[in-house]
Amino acid sequence: MSDRARHIFVITLVVALVLVALVATVGIPGVVKAQKTRLGLDLKGGTELIYQARTYSGKPVTSTQLGDAINIMRSRSDTLGVSGVSITAFGSDEITVDLPDVSNEAQAAKVVGVAGSLFFYDWEESVIGSNGQPAGANDPGVTCDSNNGLPGSAECALTEYKAVELAAKRPTHYYPIMSSRTASYYYVDAATQNQSPDFGVYDPAGPEPTPALLNEDIAQHHVKLPKAAHLVKVNPGTVLVQATSAPEVPVPNSFYVLKDEAYLTGSDISNPQATTDPQNGVVVSFGFKGNGANIFQNVTKTLATRGLNNTVAGSSTTNWQHFAVTLDQQVVTVPQIDGSQYPTGIPSANGSEISGNFTFTTATQLANVLASGALPVKLTELSSNLISATLGHQALNQGLIAGLFGLLAVALFLLLFYRVLGAIAVTALAIYALYFYALIKLVPVTLTLPGIAGLILTVGVAADANIVIFERVKEESRAGRSPLNAITAGYRRGLSAIVDANVVTFMVAFILFVLSQSDVQGFALTLGIGVLVSLFTAVAATRAILGTMGRTRVIRTPSALGVRKHARRLTFDFMGRSRWLFTLSGTILLIGAIAIGARGVNFGIDFVSGTQIQATLAKHATVPEITSAVNSLHLKSGKTSIGQPVVQQLSSPKKQHANGGGYTFQISTKALTIAEIGGLGSGPNTVRGLLDKRYTVVANSFQEKTVGPSFGVTVADSAAIAILASLAAICVYVALRFQWKYAVPVMIALMHDLLITAGVYALTGREVTADTVAALLTILGYSMYDTIIVFDRVRENVQKMQNAAFSQIVNRSMSEVVTRSLATSLCTLLPIAALLFFGGSTLRDFAFAMLVGVISGAYSSIFIASPVLTHWKE
Repeated sequence: MSDRARHIFVITLVVALVLVALVATVGIPGVVKAQKTRLGLDLKGGTELIYQARTYSGKPVTSTQLGDAINIMRSRSDTLGVSGVSITAFGSDEITVDLPDVSNEAQAAKVVGVAGSLFFYDWEESVIGSNGQPAGANDPGVTCDSNNGLPGSAECALTEYKAVELAAKRPTHYYPIMSSRTASYYYVDAATQNQSPDFGVYDPAGPEPTPALLNEDIAQHHVKLPKAAHLVKVNPGTVLVQATSAPEVPVPNSFYVLKDEAYLTGSDISNPQATTDPQNGVVVSFGFKGNGANIFQNVTKTLATRGLNNTVAGSSTTNWQHFAVTLDQQVVTVPQIDGSQYPTGIPSANGSEISGNFTFTTATQLANVLASGALPVKLTELSSNLISATLGHQALNQGLIAGLFGLLAVALFLLLFYRVLGAIAVTALAIYALYFYALIKLVPVTLTLPGIAGLILTVGVAADANIVIFERVKEESRAGRSPLNAITAGYRRGLSAIVDANVVTFMVAFILFVLSQSDVQGFALTLGIGVLVSLFTAVAATRAILGTMGRTRVIRTPSALGVRKHARRLTFDFMGRSRWLFTLSGTILLIGAIAIGARGVNFGIDFVSGTQIQATLAKHATVPEITSAVNSLHLKSGKTSIGQPVVQQLSSPKKQHANGGGYTFQISTKALTIAEIGGLGSGPNTVRGLLDKRYTVVANSFQEKTVGPSFGVTVADSAAIAILASLAAICVYVALRFQWKYAVPVMIALMHDLLITAGVYALTGREVTADTVAALLTILGYSMYDTIIVFDRVRENVQKMQNAAFSQIVNRSMSEVVTRSLATSLCTLLPIAALLFFGGSTLRDFAFAMLVGVISGAYSSIFIASPVLTHWKE
């Protein structure tokens, strides 16, 4: 096939793909509907929950168990009434739950993330007294007090420490229905009579099924055990339960030790649903499976008979007996059986019911959990993230505006600098943008805020590829070739540099996608897609357009290609000035090192764990007032208070929020649970409830992000692995494509860029997040882009200048490509600048790291990598 025929074929293909892209993005009125763009939670609002799955036996989680758990969680999420729910496995034991448009995290967690293990107990025969025997035993000396084991009695309602110590004295016993139960291990502190160490909600002091898992938790929290702490084992057959909301329990949060002899489980009930009862209010009614109805009636008959035969000494009052219902080792209800009303037990042919302090919503949640069945694994909350829909839409608008300005800035630069070539590049850039947008709709790709950042940066990638080719075409034209021949030779000789640079960028994107978390994965996916699409538009489409126009009157003279007759090549003794350049870099690095040593790097909660809450308040408030209010909370889902919060005011009181109010605050604390943070309608003893009661939280303005300690360690480890893997991959690729000696300067230049970026972060005190890591890894790719352009020319000139010194070859090569290198860097910086000025807070933080890194990368590729290579070779 001739060049002309090949160009016509490519142009025809490009036009056909443009039509397909237009149909996908715009549609055909009355014929084809445009595809909808799938938005991530950070753009449309919702809740993200990340859990770690562990087996109850301590063995590794199997893929079957993880899959079964995800299926059960999906069936539960259907009851929340939202569409677009995403529940996926990450790694071998993590589950990510994305719930679009769900603004009440607490409600979502109670439905999706609870284990759902339901048990029915004979209370008096199961609760253990201080002497280690059941409180309802016939021995008159075995009692809890005059209440005979009723919840809240002095001897049975225990602190967690005393409950663990009491349970540890019980021997191993496997009851038929509980034959799968394993031992539980705790660390307790005899000095303070508490579990130790005390971490509140993310408390690793137990229970865990093995000492190894318990010690792993301790290690992940980087906490040293107190001297008085010791390991306690609770044998199979004994279980600890906590009474937090059972209406019959007068002592809040009290613990009980039970003989683990349940007579029914959640698998014995059917068709649970929320309903109302004239006597008990809102209840959860259910039927029984198999022989469950007979078992329930026989047990309640035994309780009724025992109550009729058991009266309190000196009184004619009958001491009615109780049965207990527990859900995930939490006491739901402990109703008494009135033997005078039900002497033969509670009739259960038509089912039964569970009563408690239920609202219709909480009863529905419990019914949904019971209907889906118990999870085969235990879930531990690692991270939660609540994004306001209003702020999500605002972030989307900011991202789109930044993208538009970035595209316009790059297009204007190309037109001014390259004239006719620039117009062709802008056309290719428009085609690229259309293809990219169509792929996002057709694949479909879930578009996130980091994904928008990746999309904007790929504008620079697409323009860079054109610049590399255009500069080479101009060189060939200066050498005396005709425009058509200059285009052909320019593409042939510039192709290797484009392929090398884009392969490195794609490798970095791939490593990011494989090793990072969901947010960074969105960035990596769009960056990788952008690299592939830009290769097609810059190499195939632009070449076909240029090749076709080269035969027309439009491109007949060198000036049409932007070539000036008397253009002077930049001459600079790069190698002779290398010592001065090394000194300058060393000084910058020293300042950065001093800043890191003196001030440290401000790691965000992605790495060090914690909770970050952002809310806009309708009433006037000050930082000291918010600090005092939040610090006054004593959150007891763990065993400690909220600790010392750090409060910042983010908005000026004069600036009014879209929905009213203008006092936006950010509150940073240690890691809290969803229950401690609070949801819509929460009580005053949660962060959200307190803020709403005192200052009125503006609708759709409440956001929170929580990262637990173990998840923070995972994020930090994955970030370090991603950086090391990227450096190794780049090193190997450069060694294979060039020579192994070329890889050493590359590594030095990359480390130079990373250290300078870290030093600038330390100097400015900016927060390092997971998105910053994505920016750092992208910096590696862009730094390599410039370096490969230089090294590719050095490799070419080595063949042409065989009798010259290597320093002369490098100086010549640098003079030939310095304009190209600076132009590609500028094209990358333009969309980054658009992100910095027009993007929201997240995009600005990302853009700042990219800005520092790209400037450093442009400097190092010219003034560090090449001089180091020269000294290494000579």
